[in-house]
Amino acid sequence: MVAVGVFLSTMDSSMINVALPSIMRSFGTSLAKTEWVVLIYLLTITVSLLFWGQLADRVGLTRIYLSGMLVFSIASVACYFSATLFQLITFRFVQGLGAAMMMATGPGIIKVVFLPGDLGKALGLVGVATSVGLMLGPVISGILIQHFSWRGLFLVTAPISFFVTIAGLFFLKPFSNVVVSERETFPFDWAGMALWTGMISLSVLIATHHSGIAIGILLIKVLACLTLFLLLVKTERGKQNPLFPLSLFRNSSYAIAMFCAALSFAVLFVVLILMPFYLDFVLGLPPKKIGLVMMAVPISVFFVSPLSGYFYDRIGARLLTTSGLSIAALGLLLLCCLSAESSAFAVAWRLAVLGCGQALFLSPNSATVLKSVDPGKLALSSGMLATARNLGMLAGAALAGLVFGIVFRQYSGGLDLNQYTPDQAQSFIYALRMTFLFTAVFSVLGAVLSSFRGKERLVNTQ
Repeated sequence: MVAVGVFLSTMDSSMINVALPSIMRSFGTSLAKTEWVVLIYLLTITVSLLFWGQLADRVGLTRIYLSGMLVFSIASVACYFSATLFQLITFRFVQGLGAAMMMATGPGIIKVVFLPGDLGKALGLVGVATSVGLMLGPVISGILIQHFSWRGLFLVTAPISFFVTIAGLFFLKPFSNVVVSERETFPFDWAGMALWTGMISLSVLIATHHSGIAIGILLIKVLACLTLFLLLVKTERGKQNPLFPLSLFRNSSYAIAMFCAALSFAVLFVVLILMPFYLDFVLGLPPKKIGLVMMAVPISVFFVSPLSGYFYDRIGARLLTTSGLSIAALGLLLLCCLSAESSAFAVAWRLAVLGCGQALFLSPNSATVLKSVDPGKLALSSGMLATARNLGMLAGAALAGLVFGIVFRQYSGGLDLNQYTPDQAQSFIYALRMTFLFTAVFSVLGAVLSSFRGKERLVNTQ
């Protein structure tokens, strides 16, 4: 059941990324506006995951998980009928709520069901579900866009999620009351939730609505974001039931794993957001072929992720995570060598290198986080891990639009991507290279940090 939820959410993400150029054309909107179809989904998940994690500690993991599955399926149907970009973004917000409920509780259910010695293997199998979802997403997206429209993407997941919701009521019933902790005696940290939501939302708005804003106003917004961060830290330190349990980060391995998870997914999403535009606008590939090329990432994850989980159970996380992020950095550098004359195969094998690095990193890093907390904080830690991942995705999507948009406007004479013509091919290539080079720095930083992680130990959050 957990694997199906992972499959649906990852397939949805990969389908929408491929569909962004088509959605841009359909509504005639700019890149900054169109990417909110992805950003609102990731933003909603990022700011609400910890809420659902704490609620699951009180009412049970599977109740939140299955409710999320139902919300996700209803919102998918609503997205299909969206008549405007605003409506589509609104329903993507609701869809994000459902996805957050599943993501906050899925890893916790896995740890409850599997023995500690098999945790890495179990997470590796979930990695397979992730890769299958990512693998099918681009192909299905390409076929539907080419022969129908991007709207059909949202009907693919709806019947599956409805069926799984009903089946889960029976198969997950034995675990319906798992992980109900002492946190139910404390009030929810609404102040922390408000500060966290405000800080992340303002950060994304700064990244996507910077064009045309006076430097003074931009600096005020940045200072406001920093102030919210400092207030959040101060508020959480004095709480008995904080939204962010800062004590968890006393374990250096835990802190490094969380930070590197965010970096890893930021790196991945920069590529996933921009590559469909390159394949469509510059190489002129049809949607079906774009989907096949984008499959290179999940195919590599499919083969490497189980091996990564297997080796984690034997050699630990440090070597695997450090190597994985290093390989991902290499993949980005190889992508910088693409040109307007590159073949589809030249793109695909470079994406496969990036996918291998991500897969080698993911399972050991996730296992490090889950093994570092006591059972009473399992759902909360699952939410923290998923928050780090989705914060990375959100940062990657925003970073892709920010860096690429700035460079492309500078070298194309002030044009937006929706005004692209073949004459701007070299400007596009240059902007793509600068963005990937900038992103490679983050992957190298993650590799260096991973090399410093020590032996995993249990964190005492009391």
